[in-house]
Amino acid sequence: MKKFFGIALSLALFCSVHVGSAFAETPLSQAVNDGVGAPYKYSGTTKNGFDCSGYTAFVFAKFDINLPHQSKGQAELGTKVEKDELRPGDLVFFKTDGVGISHVGVYVGDGKFYHSATNKGVVVNMLSENYYAKYYVTAKRILSDDQYEAMMSDN
Repeated sequence: MKKFFGIALSLALFCSVHVGSAFAETPLSQAVNDGVGAPYKYSGTTKNGFDCSGYTAFVFAKFDINLPHQSKGQAELGTKVEKDELRPGDLVFFKTDGVGISHVGVYVGDGKFYHSATNKGVVVNMLSENYYAKYYVTAKRILSDDQYEAMMSDN
């Protein structure tokens, strides 16, 4: 019985972490899901371990978009986006260390974002969770409308 519940829980977690549906996986969902489960590693830029900006740079590199390897540097790019106007592919920024922007993730829709958390590695969380709502600073759109359409097209 324990094995059954373990399998059911694993399947539920697997399904809850994917962007979109199994029938319409987009290039963006493939890119963000490619790193899920990778551990956190300070200055990490590969699936062997990511820090937050290393993960976002990894995702965007799949679309030939180069991001600096620092959340503050990434926050200097693009156009500011209001929280209620977020769309998949926007970068969301947080002030988690009290000194300015110190964390970044990729917004994927439905209030969710993917990021490399210090204590968990690459995971998906809700912007509405107390911790992230408290430390949210801003969002930036770095994708043009054409790039956005390409990232969101069904494969």
